Amino acid sequence: MRTQPPPPKPEDDPDLTTPPTPIPNQTLTSTVSVHRKKGTGVRAWLLLDLTGQTQVVEAGKHVIMRRTGLPARDLRILDPLLSYPSTILGRERAIVINLEHIKAIITAQEVFLLNSKDPSVTPFIDELQSRILCHYQATKAQDGAIDDSNCIIRTSSQNLSAMFSKPQNQDVEGKAEEKQGLENPDGSKILPFEFVALEACLEAACSCLENEARTLEQEAHPALDKLTSKISTLNLERVRQIKSRLVAITGRVQKVRDELEHLLDDDEDMAEMYLTEKQLLENSSTSSMNERDNMDEEVLRHDIDDRTPAEISLATNNEGDLQDSDNPQDHLFSASDAIGRDSNGTRTSTTCSIISKHLDVEELEMLLEAYFVQIDGTLNKLSTLREYVDDTEDYINIMLDDKQNHLLQMGVMLTTATLVISAFIVVAGIFGMNIHIDLFDVPKSGMTEFLWTIGGGATGTIFLYVIAIAWCKYKRLLE
Repeated sequence: MRTQPPPPKPEDDPDLTTPPTPIPNQTLTSTVSVHRKKGTGVRAWLLLDLTGQTQVVEAGKHVIMRRTGLPARDLRILDPLLSYPSTILGRERAIVINLEHIKAIITAQEVFLLNSKDPSVTPFIDELQSRILCHYQATKAQDGAIDDSNCIIRTSSQNLSAMFSKPQNQDVEGKAEEKQGLENPDGSKILPFEFVALEACLEAACSCLENEARTLEQEAHPALDKLTSKISTLNLERVRQIKSRLVAITGRVQKVRDELEHLLDDDEDMAEMYLTEKQLLENSSTSSMNERDNMDEEVLRHDIDDRTPAEISLATNNEGDLQDSDNPQDHLFSASDAIGRDSNGTRTSTTCSIISKHLDVEELEMLLEAYFVQIDGTLNKLSTLREYVDDTEDYINIMLDDKQNHLLQMGVMLTTATLVISAFIVVAGIFGMNIHIDLFDVPKSGMTEFLWTIGGGATGTIFLYVIAIAWCKYKRLLE
């Protein structure tokens, strides 16, 4: 396994500076300059190197862009003042991570954390530091410097130079030999540095979302059951808050799941995340091109030494003719030399596109698929909870509709009774008119006639009410 060059220390880089120590007798001018510097985009970054050492540095946007090779639009995703959804971007020299509370930039040798002072990020920093330290010890153990059998991690380092040097008909055999050569004696593998950091970020984000989903589920079931047993304003308000939290968490989980699914569906995006492999391939391609140029120079020098004096004199006599000739074929060798020199830069610039076509992304795909299954399980759990909430709402609506139907039936019965009693009131109104009739004469009037009148009117009213209710039940207007 190739040893990676040590990362540049922050103190060696003039662009990355540690936070200044406050001086009690500092003048007003220096204070204003410091605040003006803060306003230009200088932020505190937590830097973790290959050995697991951490250091807080202050750097501006342009410094980070030069250090990581990222454009300004990618750094805008990590801006805490802006609201961006969860995103994982693979670039030529860095990976941009924006997952929940984790905002980081991962390179082949360093990790930059933006919001390191957030209390929710502190456990993640400890976990990431322990993983990087374990990866460093495992790498040293594989090189023979440290024998630590407790740190067992997977690896995805592949011999890319052998891949390009072998013919195409031997790719299958070459890949099999590479996989066998990359395994440790105990059968474990070591992930590259960027994959160790990426796995820590994914695990922290997925675990955070899973814990929030579990907490919400534990709060939702009792509240929904209580609302089912008793419909009240307090219970309805609790369920409303739970549903709002459920919608928010579901959207966040869905965004992380879609981001992982997008990466799994695109091999080129996954190939861009092999930062260590691209760096090793670029170094090997540069060294191989230099060796090839040296060999060509040696062969050319050997051919010149082997030429006879007659050939040398002939070439000297014809040198002037070649310079004055207008034939394009006379400048063939000079043009080929220029093309050869220019091809070196072209090969170097197209290294990244070649990597995307030849890298085996199977290991990164397995890593992403593991967390895709985890986040998909969380989404299924939230979907089940959402269905339970919807079922509870349907049940509540059915209960309310049933009560409303009972109230409507009672209203129909009372309205019918009022209508029938109105008929009796009409009879009483008729007898109350100030018109003289024979029924009011003394021989015909009395208590008996009064009781017969009252009894007959009441009986008729009840009879009409019973007929009206029977007709409503016959027409299925009442139960």
